[in-house]
This record gives sequence, C-alpha cells and structure tokens, in this order.
Amino acid sequence: MSEGLARAAYSTLFRLLIPAYLLRLWLRGRAEPGYRVALPQRLGFGEPAIAPGALWLHAVSLGETKAAAALVDALRLQRPGLRLLLTHGTATGREAGQALLREGDVQAWLPVDTPGAVRRFLRATRPAAGVLMETEIWPNLLYEAGRIGLPMVLANARLSERSARKGERLRALLAPAVQALSLALAQSEADAQRLRSAGVPDVQVAGNLKYDLQPPSAQQAIGEAWRAALARPVVVLANSRDGEEALLLREWGQAFAACGEQPLLLIVPRHPQRFDEVARLVAQAGLSLARRSNWAGGEPPPEAAQADVWMGDSLGEMSLYYSLADVALLGGSFLPLGGHNLIEAAANGCPIVLGPSTFNFAEAAQLALAAGAARSAQDMPQALAMAKDWLAHPLALSDAVAHAQAFASKHRGAAARMASAILARIK
Repeated sequence: MSEGLARAAYSTLFRLLIPAYLLRLWLRGRAEPGYRVALPQRLGFGEPAIAPGALWLHAVSLGETKAAAALVDALRLQRPGLRLLLTHGTATGREAGQALLREGDVQAWLPVDTPGAVRRFLRATRPAAGVLMETEIWPNLLYEAGRIGLPMVLANARLSERSARKGERLRALLAPAVQALSLALAQSEADAQRLRSAGVPDVQVAGNLKYDLQPPSAQQAIGEAWRAALARPVVVLANSRDGEEALLLREWGQAFAACGEQPLLLIVPRHPQRFDEVARLVAQAGLSLARRSNWAGGEPPPEAAQADVWMGDSLGEMSLYYSLADVALLGGSFLPLGGHNLIEAAANGCPIVLGPSTFNFAEAAQLALAAGAARSAQDMPQALAMAKDWLAHPLALSDAVAHAQAFASKHRGAAARMASAILARIK
C-alpha cells in the first residue's frame, strides 16, 4: 500500500470512530469529570486564544506531564518569557499540567488525528515549534506540521523493540510521520538506534527527563512521619494496573503468614476510575481497608493504623506514598504492560521489586538492578518473597535505600540538554 493511500485509509477509519470516541470520553467523565471539559477541542474547535509563536508541548497523560515539568523548568531558565501551549489527552494529565502554566500560557486538548481537526488546531494556535513527549507519533499531525513547515521534536523519546516491530508492520503509515520529525531526543542509545532505523532523520541521545524530577520535600516529610507512627513495615504496589491487584491479594496473606505481624499493604492504582473497583477487590479478599481520600488534608485516623490495606486514592502524591513505604512493587510490570516509572521510587529512596515486564523502562531497569536499587522477580510470589527478604534484613534494606537515591541522582541533566536542543529549533 502506498503512503498516501495508507494515510487516507487511516484517516477514514479515525473519522468513523469519532462518535464512539466522544461517547467513551463522556462516559468516562462520570468518574473523572475532567473528560467532559472543552469537548469541542477534541475536534479542533474552540481552541483557547493565544498569540502566535508559543512553544507547543504535548504531554498525553500524567506520567508524561510530570516528566515535562523538568523540561519546562529548563526551557524557562534558558529562555525567560517563553510562552507555552500545553496539550494533553487524559484528564489526569490536564489536571497536573495546570501547575506548569504561567501568565501568557494556555492549555488545551490535543485534537483527534484527522486532517481537519489537526488543521483547525494548528491554524488557531500557530505555534513556533511543537514538542511531543516520549512516544506520541500521530501520522496526520506530523504530516500537517511538515506541510506548513512547523518544526516538530520528539522529546524524552523511547522506542521499545516490541513497538519497533509493530511500527515495521505499519511502515507505509508511520514512516512518513517519523521522517517529518525535525529531531528526536532519545532516552538511551538503544532507543536512538531503533528511532534511526525507523527513519527519524536526526536523533540525539539526551537521557531521561524523569531523573531530573525533584521529589516534593513536603510530601516526603509527610510520608516519613506517617511511616514513623506505624509499628510495622509498609509494602506499596505502585501504579498498579487492572489484574495486578488481584494477583497480589491472592498471594499476600500466604507470603507473610510466618511473620508475627503482617506489613501494611499500600495499593496506589494507576487510574482514578479504578479506585472503587480496587476497594471491592480488597473487601472480597477479606481484608480491611483505609482510603487516603477519607483523610485528605489531615492525618490518618487512629483506626487506619489497624487496617490491613491502605489505598492511595489521590492524585499527585506518589512521593508521599514512596516515602511512606519500605519497599515498592512496580505496577505495570507484573502483566505484559512494560512497567511504569521506577525512577520516581528510587528518587524517594524506596527500593523496588520489578516484575518481568519492563520494556517501557528497559535501560532504567537495567541500571537500577546494576546499582542495587532494585531486584527482578519472575512473578508476584517471587516479588513478595524478595520484599519479605528485604524487610527481614534491615542492613540490606538500608543499603538498597542508599543505592536507590544514588542511582536516581547519577543520571540527571537531560532537561538542560533537551531544552537547548529544542530552543535551537525556534526561529
């Protein structure tokens, strides 16, 4: 299939799916009202007013938005007065992005990837350059940007072997898109090699922005204080995905059956719409639950200390949860999902047990293991055995805490490198 025909077929399919897409957003808005905000922007209508020449930065969800914070700080440091157009795809990303805005900045949804929606968005906003975070390759968006001469940068770029293989099967569609990128700033040399093989014309290795994120000291202090008030250790399943909580809950009681007192289990689901579902799973397992949302802004009530499980059903408090925990089990790594950000756990001094699936953070996982900041398990029972071993050996756990902090601080500097490369593309 020719490149033009592939993009036409893709665009037609996307147009046909728009009603279902909008319905899905509306339904999801029942649990997360942010999805119902400014819905016309999803089709390129009703874009916020902004003077031409802003830097457009797209961070699709919460993880990318948090990483973008370090980049935005570096950009503002190198170019004071920079105006920012910030776009997202998820409600959690949009909520987190509000903290990045300054006077003159605006925030919007990225429109669906149809030619008309993309053209309306670009005509209304007229940015000086566009920055897409990590993996956001959209064929029509990049085609239209190339057509009008808009420089596009893929920042904090990563491309796993699995994604590269999928991309090869869709080469007629994706090859023109990646060739339209002005620059890709890769997290690692392995990512860079795969991006070059995919056809990106200019690729530089810049490192991973997530190393540059500084944990909020106020959250760390709260987490450490809550941990000190507890008479038992804490194990956190962080950024858990659908299916992982059930795996953990089936094994939890047996894993610590020989202990005098079981550790407190802290579960922090990745997606807010699953909070109630996870609460039901805990109840079905016969365990008592205390939810963070029930004491938001205050101290845990006395009865919370006696609960079997705490749920972190809040947004933007991962540093608090990692500072509260003695050991973290990395969510997204116990099912074939590629894992989530392990660097944040390390920066907060929380040793990590990784499941078998870490392709989203392959290099970081290897470095963390080599540094002694993490251990690797083949399944949930083995992960719990490793967590139990760390808890049973305080000196080894203390060493792992120090190794985690050293690992996180060693690889900083990506934000300044990326900011310099991006600003060089703005006329």
